[in-house]
Amino acid sequence: MSARVPAIILGGTGYVAGELLRLVLAHPRLELAAIASDSRPGEPVASAFPHLAAACGDRRYASIADATALAARHARSAVLAAAPHGVSHAMIDRLLKAAETEGARPSLVDLSADYRYADLAEYERVYRHPHGAPARAQDFTCAVPEHLDRAPTPHVAHPGCFVTASLLAVVPLLRLELAEGPLFVSAVTGSTGAGRSPIAGTHHPLRHSDLYAYSALAHRHGAELAALARAAAGRDAAIAFVPHSGPFARGIHATVQARLAKPLDTPAAIGALREFYAGRPFVRVLDEPPRVKDVAASNYAHLSAAADGRTIAVMSVLDNLVKGAAGGALQWMNRLLGFAETEGLTAPAPGWT
Repeated sequence: MSARVPAIILGGTGYVAGELLRLVLAHPRLELAAIASDSRPGEPVASAFPHLAAACGDRRYASIADATALAARHARSAVLAAAPHGVSHAMIDRLLKAAETEGARPSLVDLSADYRYADLAEYERVYRHPHGAPARAQDFTCAVPEHLDRAPTPHVAHPGCFVTASLLAVVPLLRLELAEGPLFVSAVTGSTGAGRSPIAGTHHPLRHSDLYAYSALAHRHGAELAALARAAAGRDAAIAFVPHSGPFARGIHATVQARLAKPLDTPAAIGALREFYAGRPFVRVLDEPPRVKDVAASNYAHLSAAADGRTIAVMSVLDNLVKGAAGGALQWMNRLLGFAETEGLTAPAPGWT
């Protein structure tokens, strides 16, 4: 086996960063070079992630400046950015400029929303602030790995977790021309999807044993979903997106409904999905409705469908922190580095989480 590639994690204190850390530490082809946080430089990494203490040892957080210098010193590196949107774009631009000045060529995957939009005017409309590095946007492609075999750019932006779950159901409907008219997406996420900082919507006593919609037809990921579905499928579609908060920590369950373009029954619908995702190691199409618990804490997504001749419903489940974030990003990184996309990602779901 060739020498391991140094890996750098930016924005290293949130839930997604913790999953990146867990996956990188166990990856057979990557070597953790730094996990960086400007809020905790010099502090033990295990203070933020005590469940990873045995693997982290006495490792401490680097500053973002130190991580930038590190990327510039290595001819080749894997940079995984988990900083918030609105912060990530400028941080990434500085790191890549420093690397380019030294002749280094890092491969970078961003998990924020800052490089997901090819149309920066749309980004600014949705997020209501100017993009911090507009010239850098041309270096990024955003797509679910299963919908694009090879990125045409040196770096990748990974879609959000809601959008990843929804695209896995939406794109086959559009590409195979199975659906017509608007697509209706109803998706339920676990509390970790809201991030590490406590807010009313994720406070356990309020969320426990409850289920509720929020930002119905107005959530910012609705625009992202429509833009990425258009890019992946090559056709426009009206998409109505309603997110929900679920009473569990990990996972997303998305249901996409639409009017059929031609008569189809359930076995034929499932067969079409199975053929569409043939050869995609992390997507499994089931005969029965999928369950979140069967994929939680893994990089696998399970899909199924039902059709009655007039209407089709496609159900999609995945782990929001892994397939919807850290695992999907690492899947892209494997490809950017020329590794098999499954490297370090094949552990099954633990079950009974």
